[in-house]
Amino acid sequence: MLTIPNILTGFRFALIPVLIILFSIEQNSTIEMITFIIFTTAALTDFIDGWVARKYHIETVFGQLMDPLADKVLVTTALIMLIPLGKIAAWICLLIICREIIVTGLRGLAATTGKVVAAGSIGKIKSNFQYFGLCFLIFPLEVLPVPYQHEIGTVLIYISLILALWSGGVYAYKLQDVFLKTAQ
Repeated sequence: MLTIPNILTGFRFALIPVLIILFSIEQNSTIEMITFIIFTTAALTDFIDGWVARKYHIETVFGQLMDPLADKVLVTTALIMLIPLGKIAAWICLLIICREIIVTGLRGLAATTGKVVAAGSIGKIKSNFQYFGLCFLIFPLEVLPVPYQHEIGTVLIYISLILALWSGGVYAYKLQDVFLKTAQ
């Protein structure tokens, strides 16, 4: 179904190649600012599409599956592209990305039994910390020097990592019946 939330989710997917290009070219304060604006715009679509879907009762199965996937691809893109820029440690990205793959796999496994698993509250909080942390790491220091900007971004990403691992455990616990059902 073509709804505003689903269009916003598609728009978020469309912005990802733009971000890849922006992260890949020679960095300067102008490119970093454009990257920040594009990333922030994409992140805001995640908040807006969920709010619109709930407010107007137009949640769809497509949205429940694709919205979290768009979120994962957006965050994964930013995480990976920040590694060679020296703005984030690879091991942090690896743990966050592995969690995302596992949760996506769990959702897929649940879908085979007819169960759709929407994002939980811990996962939504985790996403907020990731978005804010990544925004701090992407924003160009030369434009508006925020004291301890990189450190703030890193701390927010560490908090998001803890929440990611916690919410991943919650997903595994909630879906243990699916494991048992599909393992037979």
